[in-house]
Amino acid sequence: MFVVIFGRPGCPFCVRAQQLAKSLESANAIEGHRYVDIWAEGISKADLEKTIGKPVSTVPQIFVDKTHVGGFTEFDQYVRENALMA
Repeated sequence: MFVVIFGRPGCPFCVRAQQLAKSLESANAIEGHRYVDIWAEGISKADLEKTIGKPVSTVPQIFVDKTHVGGFTEFDQYVRENALMA
């Protein structure tokens, strides 16, 4: 399982998503994660909307194995529902 987090600098939920992904990685619950700084990469919310297929108003936007999960709250819920953390 691989997690990709699209976020931006100064976003507290982006930081929390990264921390959760790092914890999952340390616990061997996921193979790894990648953080994509949308500002540094020149990715707009419109670009994310095209990828996701619906309007995007916030970051982070998180994918698990190329499937869009949502923001931090949805990612946290996904982790709990799939018992990825002990």
